[in-house]
Amino acid sequence: MKNSNTVCLNGQPLFEDLKMLLNRPLRIANDANCFALSEALDGAGKGYGIVFGVIMGTGVGGGIVINGQLYPGRQHICGEWGHNILEADGPDCYCGQKGCVETLISGPGLADDFYRSGGNPVLTASDIVLQASQGNSVAEVTMQRFFDRFGRALATVVNILDPDVIVLGGGLSKIGRLYSEGREKVAQYVFNDQLITPILQNLHGDSSGVRGAAQLWEVSEL
Repeated sequence: MKNSNTVCLNGQPLFEDLKMLLNRPLRIANDANCFALSEALDGAGKGYGIVFGVIMGTGVGGGIVINGQLYPGRQHICGEWGHNILEADGPDCYCGQKGCVETLISGPGLADDFYRSGGNPVLTASDIVLQASQGNSVAEVTMQRFFDRFGRALATVVNILDPDVIVLGGGLSKIGRLYSEGREKVAQYVFNDQLITPILQNLHGDSSGVRGAAQLWEVSEL
């Protein structure tokens, strides 16, 4: 294992250990890849050629599916936009860098930003979204920074990959404003005079990752 935010797993032979304990063939992929596969095969991304699946929850990750096939990349880090550096002077990340996308637009990242701005430290990301809708000015300013960071981070993905569709998953994908204000920020930063890429909410919800794990047996990797 490598690059896991459950850092005790890094360097451990998880795949081999599970295969030995279960005494059967296995396939393994991270949650973002499984999510992307599920949504590409029969979810919100069905019928699109290149699907970029986004996970925004306790962390930030992504997966790429091309014509129904999961694309892991040569080093099996394909789609890991959560560890691109967004703000060089940003918060420390478990990966050893500072200001990774994950430290700023994950659920904990949103809550930490709210706290650094003087907000209540016990509030979660969902609390902050609600507070913003109820007129809390600190929460609203935090949300505006969140949308701007989302736009800058995802525009980089669009510039490089130019996917046919982007499907959002994870707890933060339930923020309705991502599909309006968040999309507007992506359009502001993308290298084109307009953004025609659909940015869609997932179809299968919290089941997508598990469904995608099962569907690993139905497809081969590119």
